[in-house]
Amino acid sequence: MAVVKDSNQVAEWTVQDGCVVPPGPDPHRVAVLALDGVMTFELGIPARIFGTARSQDGQALYEVVVCTPDGRSVRTEAGFRIEVEHGPEALEQADTVVIAPTHRLGTVGEDGVLPEQLAAALARIRTGTRTVSICTGAFVLAAAGLLDGRPATTHWAEAGHFRRLFPQVRFDEDVLFVDDGDLLTSAGAAAGVDVCLHLVRRDHGSALANQVARRCIVPPWRDGGQAQYIERPVPSPAASTTAPTRAWALERLDRPLTLGELAEHARMSVRTFTRRFRDEAGVTPGQWLVGQRVEVAKQLLETSDLSIDLVADRAGFGSANSLRQHMRDVVGVSPAAYRRTFRAAVAGRGDGPDGAAGPSPAGADVAASPV
Repeated sequence: MAVVKDSNQVAEWTVQDGCVVPPGPDPHRVAVLALDGVMTFELGIPARIFGTARSQDGQALYEVVVCTPDGRSVRTEAGFRIEVEHGPEALEQADTVVIAPTHRLGTVGEDGVLPEQLAAALARIRTGTRTVSICTGAFVLAAAGLLDGRPATTHWAEAGHFRRLFPQVRFDEDVLFVDDGDLLTSAGAAAGVDVCLHLVRRDHGSALANQVARRCIVPPWRDGGQAQYIERPVPSPAASTTAPTRAWALERLDRPLTLGELAEHARMSVRTFTRRFRDEAGVTPGQWLVGQRVEVAKQLLETSDLSIDLVADRAGFGSANSLRQHMRDVVGVSPAAYRRTFRAAVAGRGDGPDGAAGPSPAGADVAASPV
């Protein structure tokens, strides 16, 4: 393979099998803003998830950098400092900005007021840039006025304080994350994984998001509307769980599955199975089945030219009308609209006005999903 320059000596082209191959699109730029007291686990999530996403020819689809409001090192909540290579200028160049959480919010958490230096850094973000918060990072977005009148979430333990401090925000503590188009907010800890995987899925489809999840050894899909905090004890090793039945059901989603059949497979009464399923999954068996079938339908709509009737049949909905109803309830659009939007996003990836890698198929508040 040879490498050549274009006529302006700007971009490198490759020669493969005698053919000149132009350079691919630039990676989507993600800037992660770390504040004093940053939580190390959440800080590393964007680099781990986005950094794992690669095209079929192995090219990185995202470039992730970490920055601080002044370019200096910051303390972490784990008792050590981190050095960064970028200051607030990285926010100007980003296609997506992620606000990492911190335990030391200072005036942001006390009075809902941004320190001057942080306000100046946030002012560098270009209008329309996709902006994401993880956990208490939502306090920063709210203090900046970006969440006024918009749906949002944060860690359930901070719900009461957030509501009192920012009553103008349409706050929902019962969800893992909220996608409101160019603004996304997530709950704490592992919910940061969920929202980043959601963005990979939104940008590049379910197949790649599932591949990233497998490489990171995390669940490939937890819907934003899933309960954030599920009160359940850790089962004893001998306790029966519904996990084997869920795995069994996933292999049979194209068939009708009744609650009685699920309970029978789990060797439980319907009442016990329903209670234990909700304790473990956070949703009812029916809601879970709908969510899994919608995911199958989305993947088929993204990756095949099957008719809507065949997609409905293979996803286990039985009829196109049933698929349409559930797609509208869960995703917010019809199957045909989802397919058009996804393929338009793939065809024009990176060409949007905000520099994002494509619009969300739903373009709606994910927290409204019933699953």
